[in-house]
Amino acid sequence: MQVQKKSNLVSGIVFGPVPSRRFGVSLGIDLSPNIKQCNFDCLYCELKAAKTVDKMTKYPSVEELVNAVKEKLLHTHTKIDVLTITANGEPTLYPHLKELVIELNKIKNNSKLLILSNGSTIYNSEIQEALLDIDIVKLSLDCISKECFTKLDRADKSIEIDKIVSGMVDFKKIFKNQLIIEILFVDTLNNKENEISLLRGALSKINPNRVDIGTIDRPPAYKVNPISYEELESLSKKLNYPYINIAYKNRPIFEEYYSNEDILTLLSRRALSEYDIEHTFDKTSKENLSQLILQQKVEIIDNCGVKFYRFL
Repeated sequence: MQVQKKSNLVSGIVFGPVPSRRFGVSLGIDLSPNIKQCNFDCLYCELKAAKTVDKMTKYPSVEELVNAVKEKLLHTHTKIDVLTITANGEPTLYPHLKELVIELNKIKNNSKLLILSNGSTIYNSEIQEALLDIDIVKLSLDCISKECFTKLDRADKSIEIDKIVSGMVDFKKIFKNQLIIEILFVDTLNNKENEISLLRGALSKINPNRVDIGTIDRPPAYKVNPISYEELESLSKKLNYPYINIAYKNRPIFEEYYSNEDILTLLSRRALSEYDIEHTFDKTSKENLSQLILQQKVEIIDNCGVKFYRFL
């Protein structure tokens, strides 16, 4: 009898390639493929609820991980934009992270190395050192207040919550590559005015290259609710950060006319992403934008794989 081969997405170390709107084509590397090992038990997590841990106890070796990536790269014909270090849990709990990063950098070719972390260990100097040679570091920061952290992210008792923001600030000062902060909003928890004010202050101190904001778009571990796109857009303005990317599955698409003056007014307040332009500007408005670029009143910058239009 033929044995059915298990899906790489379910049981394997490497999964993909999968498309990512923000990073291009991604090849995922799961540092904890067979069991959830995380120091957070977030209400919105797409994985099943699980008891928090402060370290990984079951994990592949560096050699196993690297060999799995080599094998996949050898047999895929798709151009890989990013090798994404992730985990069925929190990847910075992997005990040989620095060694793994060194080895992946040797084989990544023209791809970039990306890690998706919940940000909980960023104040640890050894973790900071391990992350320094990664091209794009994406850290979550859903809350600032201890009350919100306790309710929403449900951190392990080993996490020193009050050190996370200062750890991000310190890391950004020594990190030469791209730092992205991600905020996932959950209704009635971190979308309150006092938490938004705290997040705004934290972002100005951290000074990341980009901020990604979103809400729940997959079945969560617990009964919590997303917020609307309209509220996401409103919160993006309240955060008052120049490079904010809104991720929303059912984002409204419309075509509006914007004069040159309208465009410059918009961009003087906040840079707009390529996605913003494509799904809100009508044909004439896009032509107006092109003219403003030629006139050197607007510039295009590539921010961690997302193109932004910025007022000069």
